[in-house]
Amino acid sequence: MLHILSIFGILNQYINGIYQSLEFDIEPFSVNIANMFSGFNQENIPEFLQEFINVSSSILESISSDSIISAPMLLLAAGVTIFFGVMGESFFKKTGIPDVAFLMLLGVLFGPVLGLIQPDVVIEVVPYFAALALIIIMFDGGLNLDLGHMVRTAHFAILLSIIGFAISVGIVASLAHYALDWFWLDSILLGAMVGGSSSAIVFGLVRNLKISDKTKSLLSFESALTDILATIIAFVMFGAIIAGSLDYNTLGDTIGNSLLVGISLGLGVGLPWMYLTTKMGNSQHSYMLTLGILFVLFFMANTFGESGALTALVFGLMIGNKKRFAKIFRFKIPKIEADNAMHNQLTFLVRTFFFVFVGLLASFGNVEYIIFGVVTTVLIYIGRIILCKMILIGSFSKLDKKVTSIMIPRGLAAAVLATLPLTMGLPNAEAYPQIVFAIIMTSVVLTTMGLGSAKKIPPPVAEEGGFIIKDSLEEDTESKKIKQDLDKSF
Repeated sequence: MLHILSIFGILNQYINGIYQSLEFDIEPFSVNIANMFSGFNQENIPEFLQEFINVSSSILESISSDSIISAPMLLLAAGVTIFFGVMGESFFKKTGIPDVAFLMLLGVLFGPVLGLIQPDVVIEVVPYFAALALIIIMFDGGLNLDLGHMVRTAHFAILLSIIGFAISVGIVASLAHYALDWFWLDSILLGAMVGGSSSAIVFGLVRNLKISDKTKSLLSFESALTDILATIIAFVMFGAIIAGSLDYNTLGDTIGNSLLVGISLGLGVGLPWMYLTTKMGNSQHSYMLTLGILFVLFFMANTFGESGALTALVFGLMIGNKKRFAKIFRFKIPKIEADNAMHNQLTFLVRTFFFVFVGLLASFGNVEYIIFGVVTTVLIYIGRIILCKMILIGSFSKLDKKVTSIMIPRGLAAAVLATLPLTMGLPNAEAYPQIVFAIIMTSVVLTTMGLGSAKKIPPPVAEEGGFIIKDSLEEDTESKKIKQDLDKSF
């Protein structure tokens, strides 16, 4: 919560400066409503309704004035966001419809519709909030990845992430080059931004889906890999656009360095810290110390040229698989109960605010970009279905295949990367956030619709989720054997 409040402070300062520097006069939406309320003839309405109108009018007038940037108003927006986050999560558990779209629409309401927070302010805060969201969500993903399941599905995840990422980049880059008449470097950058599914969304979705544990690990691992790929490739393309050409040697060196730094830091600090946390047991501040180490690791990763995403993921993987490593290295671990609740609340808070934050970045100035985003996402969806049919063969059930094929939501990496061209002064800088927002919203809607249809597919084995059951011949043989054993016993 301290981090969120500090972000609100930064927001407050920037909004003050922006409002003071505005040279144009636009009557806010809230002023129109306030004037509409004030136009009522109070003699013709009941007293309680008069009071309601007076209070509503004063609130809306305060929203349209400079007091909007006050701490109480920002805390009011934070309270509403948390409320909708809790309601959205409950709604998702009951209906299977992700809460991401609702949270982003809430951000659209706070930003473009009511004008409570201006896009320029959000862009200034992006580096701070994006860094916090990135490390917390990737750390959470690592904590919830089962190392055993991950190893068994690693080949599927790697194939899906690399080939799927390449297909998405190819689709987006080609359309941007030929439909929008962009240069190839700019087009590939846009493709890299939205090349993979969002781990922030996928991690939350797979927890509540009745699919096999291996498929959950597969989807989580794939989304984490594509987030890392998107970040690495996008930063390579930033440098290429600034330099005017793409150096393939630099591309290979950058990817290799990021992988080396991320894995080395995650393992090098994660393994000893995992052992130390077992010595602290249920210490009151053990979780906060872990967060402190995580923040330091993020700083070190950035210093050595890695985005911090892979480092946070590997560090979380070490902490989350303590029991497995304890058996390997033969040391005892106590049962830790306090950390999980605190971590779940923090992850929920960061995730909720992040998607409202994405909605604040929405811009509807160019209809062409919105159409481009919708068409591009549909093509990515079609490519995903074809890819899954080619890769997911054998032991995956119909439910597993269906969920995997529709899991295309874009989010954290795309939203963060889309804002960076504005700060770098790159060509088409204002177009990236508009297109990326359209792709994020469309991908979330398509994923939601796909999950709705997937709910109609019953899992073959309820205890294991969606893994395929044994064939009928094996079942008949086993049932006959059991029957013969029972007959002998009697």
